[in-house]
Parts: sequence; structure tokens; C-alpha cells
Amino acid sequence: MKQYLVTGYDYTDEGALQRRMDVRPHHLDNLKELKESGNFLIGGAVLNDEGNMMGSVMIMQFETDEALEAWKQNEPYITQKVWESVDVKPFKVAVV
Repeated sequence: MKQYLVTGYDYTDEGALQRRMDVRPHHLDNLKELKESGNFLIGGAVLNDEGNMMGSVMIMQFETDEALEAWKQNEPYITQKVWESVDVKPFKVAVV
């Protein structure tokens, strides 16, 4: 499987944090399914200086780039406008 470092950067408008909190249960349900299928390895929220969530970092793996794109098309943080931008880089988890 191909591995990816996915970084999502939240919108910065006044309602951004509340939107994230409203969508978060759907995002986490989606990740539970991805964990069960072996696509989600690890991830979490990026915090600002006040300790509020302002983005996400995840290590994901998919068989193909097309499968990654299909996930992006259905990711609640993308479809519900929590993440303003998403950066995806090829990644290799170290085996130690």
C-alpha cells in the first residue's frame, strides 16, 4: 500500500471552530471505518496557542492514488468545509 502524510488546515472564519466541532463526530466515525479497513494509521488535531483545534495531521495508506482521491471526495472535514486546504505528501512509516 502507498502511505501518505495528510495535513488539513482549517478555515479561519469566525464559525470555523464551531463547524469543526459540529462535523467532528462524522469525521471520527469515518476514521473508525478507515482504521478497520487498514487505511488510517494514526492522526490527530493540530492546536493553536490557545489549545483550540485548527487543523489535522494523519498518516493514511491506500492501494492507489485513486483510492486516496475517493476518500478525499467523502471526507466530512472536506465536504463540510472544515478544512480550507489539504496537503498530501508521499510518506513511509519507519519500521523499528
